Amino acid sequence: MKIMDILVKDAVILDIKSQEKPAVLDELASKLAAAEPELDAERLLRVLTERESLQSTGIGDGVAIPHGKMEGLPRLVASFARSTSGVDFDSIDGQKTHLFFLLVVPEHSGGQHLKALARISRFFRDASFRKALEEATSEADVFRAIEEEDAKF
Repeated sequence: MKIMDILVKDAVILDIKSQEKPAVLDELASKLAAAEPELDAERLLRVLTERESLQSTGIGDGVAIPHGKMEGLPRLVASFARSTSGVDFDSIDGQKTHLFFLLVVPEHSGGQHLKALARISRFFRDASFRKALEEATSEADVFRAIEEEDAKF
């Protein structure tokens, strides 16, 4: 599975306006739902908030991977967002989060869900990939960085 195959290009946010975790989740959910007609923003926000209540998806190194499962979703979808100022996302390392990769999967996606999460996590372990996303000045730069990382695996 290639990340570019599930990335919803119209849902990319180069600079999140929100400064608090609940508002970030709302901004991410609203943007993705606006680009994907089968998603309801309120329902998606509820799914993401419930998942975050279990444990933060802030994995450290300035990265968070909010995710959730939704009934009735026909395929995996993802979006990318960046906060230039950083957000306190209750990350495991206590640092601000700058890079967000939202993943939403069908309720009964089984192993696909775990494979997608593992692939995204692997991407973000690479400091040069994180730097490329942090320094991207356009959506084209973001897509190029993800395509290059996709090609490595």
